[in-house]
Amino acid sequence: MSKKRKKKKREMEHMSESWLLPYSDLLTLLLALFIVLFASSSMDEGRFQQMSAVFSEIFESGSGIMSESAPTNVPVPDDSVGEQNENSSYLEDQQSLGEMQDDLDEYIAVNELESQFDTELTNEGLLLTIRDSVLFNSGEATINPEYMGLANDISQLLTLDRPRQVIITGHTDDIPINNAQYSSNWELSVMRAVKFLKIIVESNEVDPNLFSAKGYGEYKPIVPNDTAENRSKNRRVEVLIQPLVLEDGTNVTPQ
Repeated sequence: MSKKRKKKKREMEHMSESWLLPYSDLLTLLLALFIVLFASSSMDEGRFQQMSAVFSEIFESGSGIMSESAPTNVPVPDDSVGEQNENSSYLEDQQSLGEMQDDLDEYIAVNELESQFDTELTNEGLLLTIRDSVLFNSGEATINPEYMGLANDISQLLTLDRPRQVIITGHTDDIPINNAQYSSNWELSVMRAVKFLKIIVESNEVDPNLFSAKGYGEYKPIVPNDTAENRSKNRRVEVLIQPLVLEDGTNVTPQ
């Protein structure tokens, strides 16, 4: 009985050690795989060649996938630098418009004109909206003498640190007009824009080529013309100070 037990014990010891060889081979292959992945990701040709030599010795083959030439470093165009520069120029320009908006908002607050003036930084530029009652009498395009000082103040605030295109636009409500001076709201809106433009240009040393005027009459209301209050909001003059750099980085050259 003792001989059988000893024989059985030797067989079990032999079987228990037989798995070590394939296990060690598996670990070696996994180690090789990780090192290959690491060397390939680093794209270092010198290191790649060193790994190739080491594994050629380990596997005693002298050739194989590791003996191939390492990939040559191919420069990849980096567009991120250009995009950052474009974005930086756009943000700087938006900051400049924002500073102008702050100056206008401060003037509006000091003079308690919040109900008559409004500023907004839009994709098209800095928009200043002026209710027509601040500048004009009903049905007229001549600026009220009592508001001439206010118009001059606003024109000085619109003095630009850098040349920019400025578009002044007149708008009316939908009540038809037909008097000795104007036969339509189109004419009235255009002339109001022109009158305010002249004050800006004549009061400050600016390039007239940068300024333009247009009128839309009643055809671009901001609210429905269904109440007296809404009609008052639609009667307005808008001053749009355009950006120098668009969001996509395109530079806008003033004409």
